[in-house]
Amino acid sequence: MKMDKIEHSHLDANGFSLHTAYTGKGRSVDRSNPLAASLLLSSTLNHSPFLGVAGDLGAVLFLHGFPEIWYSWRHQMIAVAEAGFKAIAPDYRGYGLSDQPPEPESTTWEDIVTDLVAILDLLSIPKVYVVGKDFGVRLANDLALHRPDRVLGVVTLGAPFIPAGALSWNALPEGFYIQRWREPGRAEADFGRFDIKRVIRTIYILFSRSEIPIAEQGQEIMDLADLSTPLPPWFTEEDLNVYAALYEKSQLQFPLTLPYRLDRIKGVENPRIEVPALLIMGEKDYVLKFPGMEEYVRGGKAKRFVPKLETVYIPEGSHFVQEQFPDHVNKLIVHFLKNHSQVEADH
Repeated sequence: MKMDKIEHSHLDANGFSLHTAYTGKGRSVDRSNPLAASLLLSSTLNHSPFLGVAGDLGAVLFLHGFPEIWYSWRHQMIAVAEAGFKAIAPDYRGYGLSDQPPEPESTTWEDIVTDLVAILDLLSIPKVYVVGKDFGVRLANDLALHRPDRVLGVVTLGAPFIPAGALSWNALPEGFYIQRWREPGRAEADFGRFDIKRVIRTIYILFSRSEIPIAEQGQEIMDLADLSTPLPPWFTEEDLNVYAALYEKSQLQFPLTLPYRLDRIKGVENPRIEVPALLIMGEKDYVLKFPGMEEYVRGGKAKRFVPKLETVYIPEGSHFVQEQFPDHVNKLIVHFLKNHSQVEADH
């Protein structure tokens, strides 16, 4: 894969240095622009125009899940760049190579959304297509919901837009992984028994299955797989090493807090995502077994809140469908982007 096409920088957004991966040819930019002074850029940037460019067809902002990082979008970034778009994949504050919040408990979900807007501002990108996976789906939809002026379209993988109260997981047992990880200190103690590489390995194994990860009484989530359990065939030891190395700086405490313990943004009545949207679901994704989820997705309830939603199913796809079947997912995303970038150009 053309990993050498992906470059890296740090953007000074809201007082945090946010690691950002990017690729894709952009239009040249006047480097005397004062905005450039506010960017902390790697030396590779000197020969790669990044500031204020959106690619020939537009920019695509990729938002990762947990325990993912920018690297989980490696296949898609290259594909959309080759299709004429600029691909941008940040690590959120507290993740990977980005700065840690000095007071993690005071961070809000809105802070993360504000960071994403700041990234767009720093890069002089007025509007963007957003691609989100796992809890990055919530961030993608919140960006579209609260800053519709900045979003051209939304692609989500592994979960639809779900307004507060639309579905509930309360019927699942106490050992349901989300319930466990919402409890402060529970996952930290569980994860703390192992090194980061072992934790990420276990989560990738568990989340690539078609069954919801649920621990029995007296058992922790990390006990659901051991070293004798093989990695999924599409996830290599090299991939695992990259993830482990990227999390060495941030560790896992704040990355656990963000998706599982922060309240969503409030104050939107009758929330609707009005931009074009694509939902990609693996039919072997355990999320489809959450109470009410299959009916919500397949029965069309999701379209009540996202009227321009198109849903595509990948028969053998797991929760990590973008890494499992990158070529298929790439084609779906590029097709969506090109269709709607043409519509935007016509207007």
